[in-house]
Amino acid sequence: MFVTPRLDARKKRISEAHTARDTFGTHLMTVLATCSLLEQTPIDDPAWRPVLRDRIKGERERWLQQLDDATRWMVDNVAVYAGSWPLQRHKDFAVSYAASARGVVLSEREEATKRALLLGLTTPVQRQFFGFWWTRARHFTSDQGSFAATLARLNSEEPPAP
Repeated sequence: MFVTPRLDARKKRISEAHTARDTFGTHLMTVLATCSLLEQTPIDDPAWRPVLRDRIKGERERWLQQLDDATRWMVDNVAVYAGSWPLQRHKDFAVSYAASARGVVLSEREEATKRALLLGLTTPVQRQFFGFWWTRARHFTSDQGSFAATLARLNSEEPPAP
């Protein structure tokens, strides 16, 4: 009589948190995949005909929009998925990642620099949150160091002149 309603309310919150975690993982993979697609697809090739050039340009713009959408979702929903992890260091890691990745996407940096920074930020986060437990344990120190080095690089770069 008293326990069932409370368990049902808890079940709903837990389900929402796990759904948000899964969506966070999906957006991390979107960032990784999109950066790889952008890296593998040349911006222009003199041998291309105008139709192909326009199609490739459209695809690249769509991929850049996917990066924008993924990082926007991560920032907008960080309280839901980051708050679901029990350890404070996991919460801080998720919040720091979301804010930093969104900042990279919004920045005026060159596209290649953005890709490098996003890959440097996303790879350790993806492995620490969604990798197998033995991979997380084996790479914990290197992932933390890699993430910190990318943040340091991000913070040390001078913004472009207006």
